[in-house]
Amino acid sequence: MTRLPKPFYFRLLPGLLAFALLSSFAGVETQASTTSVSCPALLDQTFPRLQDDEPRSLCEFQGKVILVVNTASYCGFTQQYEGLETLYRNYKDQGLVVLGFPSNDFSQEPGSNQQIAEFCSNTFSVRFPMFAKTKVKGPGANPLFAQLTRLAEAPGWNFHKYLIGRDGKLVSSYSSAVSPDSRRLRRDLQAALALKPL
Repeated sequence: MTRLPKPFYFRLLPGLLAFALLSSFAGVETQASTTSVSCPALLDQTFPRLQDDEPRSLCEFQGKVILVVNTASYCGFTQQYEGLETLYRNYKDQGLVVLGFPSNDFSQEPGSNQQIAEFCSNTFSVRFPMFAKTKVKGPGANPLFAQLTRLAEAPGWNFHKYLIGRDGKLVSSYSSAVSPDSRRLRRDLQAALALKPL
């Protein structure tokens, strides 16, 4: 009995299957790479948490409206902790996160990270994310503040504020004298929250 030759497409089948398999893996790799680079440049950095020095990536806050504040425990503006916590509590479900960066750049935050954490928790019941004590101005400023001060003014004192939109770009900057409940800050904050994540 004469064996008929296999149709042409049968001979191509192993090669086609191998190509499809490789393509699917390449697709997974491309997708993973796209995900890793999607974090905005301003947020693509990691800082130790105040409470335990565990590293925390700011990329986890992408898509949110972020209020970055340099804080201090012994400052005339320290009472602003209360207003910042109120803002966070009132707007976090809409997408706001407040990020606190204690600093002794103005000689009003001499304590250790543990002392600062206890002060924030016990005195003002702070629940928004806080990071380890850091520098926020000058040549030694941490990378986030170094970038922010290239886009706007550097902190002139404690409790300077930077508002970052859902797209990871700076919206505005506010001096220490602009309180968390100021009309201007709230107007800008509500406008930023009204924009849907990309």
